[in-house]
Parts: sequence; structure tokens; C-alpha cells
Amino acid sequence: MKIEEKINESIKDSMKEKNSLRLDSLRAIKSAILIEKTKSGSKDQIEESVVLKILQKMVKQRNDSAKIYLEQNRKELADVEESQANIISEFLPTQLSESELSEIIDKVIEEVGAESMKDMGKVISKVNERVSGQAEGRVIAEIIKKKLIG
Repeated sequence: MKIEEKINESIKDSMKEKNSLRLDSLRAIKSAILIEKTKSGSKDQIEESVVLKILQKMVKQRNDSAKIYLEQNRKELADVEESQANIISEFLPTQLSESELSEIIDKVIEEVGAESMKDMGKVISKVNERVSGQAEGRVIAEIIKKKLIG
């Protein structure tokens, strides 16, 4: 079952359960996907990789907002953002551990023949193809940077 189908099923379940927080989170996902569909011009389907990127972006936005709310001593708002991030994360694939990600990066560096920071872009794009949605871009970039510099 595709992610979009799972989201639609979850929306129906949330409506039946009258779970407004979950329903709001799921509707936000659906809205973001619809916006992407109309943007790309293909109103029927978008690739799963694009949906995963949208979900990752949404989780990151919620986590960033929660952090800001906590800095401003607005715990109740931070809790809502964190809850929404958790709900959205349910639709993302299981995240790779740092050691698993590091192994994948080592293999890609060897395959590409990367030796310096000039090759970082090539390595990042290859790693993103392999892990699609299983790791944050920021984490990938940090690990690659350490390996290419050190």
C-alpha cells in the first residue's frame, strides 16, 4: 500500500475515533501532497520518494517549531508540535542507525572515488538514492564531511 493510501485510511480512522490532533496532522500531510501534485503538473501520481521528502520536511519543521516554543517557555505549543511530528513520522521508513549510515557512505565514497570536499555533492546524491527517507539530509552531510576531511 502506498503512503498516500495509508494516509487516507488513517484520516478515515481518525475521523471515526474523533482524534482531532491526529486528523489535523494527517490533513496537513494530504494538503502538502496535493500542493506538490499541482505544482508538478501530474495530478494523478507523484513518486514515493517525493512523498518521503515532503514527510521529512514536515517532521523537521515541526521539530524546529517545538524547539523554538520550548526556548520561549511555551511547553503546551511545543507538545502539540512534537505530537504532530511523531504522527507524521509514522509514515516514514525506519531510520538507519548512524553506524549503518556510515557503512553505506563508506561504500559510496569508494564507488565514486571521492577524495576531497569537491566530491561531496556526488556522494550526497548517491547516498540519498540509496537511503531514500531513512536518514536526515543534515546527518548524511555531517558524516560525509567528517569522512572527506578527516
